[in-house]
Amino acid sequence: MLTIKKYAAIDIGSNAVRLLISNIIEEKGKPARFKKSSLVRVPIRLGGDVFLNKKISKENIVRMVDTMQAFKLLMKSHKVEKYKACATSAMREASNAKKVTDLIVNETGIKIDVIEGEEEAAIIAATDLHAFISPNKTYLYVDVGGGSSEFSIIDKGEKISSKSFKIGTVRLLNDIVKKETWAELEMWIKEKTKNIDKIDVLGSGGNINKIFKISGKALGKPLTYFYLTSYYNMLQTYSYEERITELDLNQDRADVIIPATRIYLSAMKWSGAKDIYVPKIGLSDGIIKSIYNDTVLSHTKLK
Repeated sequence: MLTIKKYAAIDIGSNAVRLLISNIIEEKGKPARFKKSSLVRVPIRLGGDVFLNKKISKENIVRMVDTMQAFKLLMKSHKVEKYKACATSAMREASNAKKVTDLIVNETGIKIDVIEGEEEAAIIAATDLHAFISPNKTYLYVDVGGGSSEFSIIDKGEKISSKSFKIGTVRLLNDIVKKETWAELEMWIKEKTKNIDKIDVLGSGGNINKIFKISGKALGKPLTYFYLTSYYNMLQTYSYEERITELDLNQDRADVIIPATRIYLSAMKWSGAKDIYVPKIGLSDGIIKSIYNDTVLSHTKLK
């Protein structure tokens, strides 16, 4: 007996807002399989408002309402059974976050949960990594976002430590990450990895996915520290405009890709990792998994 359910995840990040629709394939006697059906990404960049002005601008409030309305219609068209909407760093810090989420639920019916950094890290780490990792190895899992980045130590398939830091691409672009925060991250990584002989990094986030795609590497093969360093140095020889016209990067990717690469390289350097694997999963995948498990977060039925 085969059943297919459709669930959706809305990830309201500091750089972009995403809707992931997944098919959950259930077959008797086999573990459920999660297959991406559709992914829509809208680069609203809430962090540009919040990290500088502490609130979401009127223009972006209108864009958020329009986007959520569009997402609701897409979910209806796809016949999504259940969904979950989570907002991260920018919404956590916006002084008008409640006003915005109240407006969105009134206008669109979509209820948004503003989640803490540690919960975000836990959802991401709960994604099904087993298809991507070796059960005998130790990894530093790094998810780079616009407002914050989440770090987890995964040993023999189990998450043993996890922490969120206010170091994100949009914050770095606006030069508002404190030196103390970098120092705290460096200390955390070094402390958590000091007794580990060999560690690899698992990287998630749109920027590392893009770099991996550009590399032409086969899925499952890692990028080396040397490759990432070379790519990072190359990016900086191009202007923002040249990164769009000559490197064919989207406008909202061409600026954040440099600070993102810096975060991954820092994590590799401080942990002593020589390789970074890119499993192409993130918060949206974790939200889908949590809806299925119905344990991490409560779910909301689509009206």
